Amino acid sequence: MNLIKSKIPRKREFRIDEIRNDFPILQRLVNGKPLVYLDNAATTQKPDFVIEAIKHYYDFENANIHRGLHFLSEVATEAYETARLKVKEFLNALSASEIIFVRGTTEAINLIASTMEKSKRLNPGDEVIITNMEHHANIVPWQLICGEEGIKLRVIPITDSGELILDDFENMFNEKTKLVSVVQVSNTLGTINPVEKIISIAHKHNVPVLLDGAQAVSHQKIDVQKLDCDFYSFSGHKLYGPTGIGVLYGKTHLLDSLPPYQGGGDMIRTVTFEKTTFNDLPHKFEAGTPNIVGAIGLAIAINYLNAFDLQDIIQHENKLLEYATKELSKIDGLKIIGTAKDKAPVISFVIDGIHPYDIGTLLNSDGIAIRTGHHCTQPIMDRFKISATARASFAFYNTQQEIDILINSLNKTIEILK
Repeated sequence: MNLIKSKIPRKREFRIDEIRNDFPILQRLVNGKPLVYLDNAATTQKPDFVIEAIKHYYDFENANIHRGLHFLSEVATEAYETARLKVKEFLNALSASEIIFVRGTTEAINLIASTMEKSKRLNPGDEVIITNMEHHANIVPWQLICGEEGIKLRVIPITDSGELILDDFENMFNEKTKLVSVVQVSNTLGTINPVEKIISIAHKHNVPVLLDGAQAVSHQKIDVQKLDCDFYSFSGHKLYGPTGIGVLYGKTHLLDSLPPYQGGGDMIRTVTFEKTTFNDLPHKFEAGTPNIVGAIGLAIAINYLNAFDLQDIIQHENKLLEYATKELSKIDGLKIIGTAKDKAPVISFVIDGIHPYDIGTLLNSDGIAIRTGHHCTQPIMDRFKISATARASFAFYNTQQEIDILINSLNKTIEILK
């Protein structure tokens, strides 16, 4: 049985109560109160559909993949490669060979940074353009290259509302510009960046573009052919799938031109003590035993989401964002950090005289899960002259009632701490 093909649900109407029943963890109590999970930008919860599929794989299909001639290996291999096809369809890539399974967005970006260095596509004095709102995963890998090769980072500035200043971006290109690597949706500000325009500008200068899609894949339709991005990365655990699995998409000619990221089994064609030749795409970049069940779980999560009309999901999340923004703005002393016109359902905020950690601690006593800190975006904190924010981030299983619980708890928190 092909687990992925057999686990394609029928089309479903968007009924929030039924959706919430699909997620076991949403039924639990925290500190004696119903869990209000508003930390979806960090990781999303998993539906029964995904959890049961993972258990089924380990119960009945577990084996290593590729080259095994026994029944279980053939079944596991088919499931793993079917997962690749599912991701190919999800991103609308030209070929399944353009889909590389990695641990997550972080490894995908590190893979490109490392292989561009190895292939001398980045040399001392060359430049990589990023933005002021990048996650550390799209800063540190390039700085590691900077430290070794003297690569320079150019940073697109942002406005006080958290939007990119594209006029400055257009003036950054020169003969040393070798890559643009930008976040599609900010995990801290919620800003949805105009990546189509960014890609168009970069391509006018013959510069490839890598998109960090970690926060975008669960909130909008991704079509890498329409975007015309050169590389795209995302993490499964932010798409209602398992942790430890992610995807790097790359145009075939670019992936072919890059050397292997790691050495080991499956990424080779021949090995002698004198020389190794490498496998074709995508296997060239997948050394060793991969996260087989992670890939399967990711494909099952995509199946689950595909059962719904994406516009219904987007409409529901936009209503949550609008309502939460309105209600939070009524609280005295509360300031929202990131007020771009085009936003995903993410709200970062600070409250005068109260540290975000204290906010998070007291909300937790009411069963509310938010994120507090710098969210792996310390340059944003520096930009807005703050040390941290509290962040509420929403998914399609969240409700307006949960936002009301958040607001009531915040008002109680302010009374306690002030």
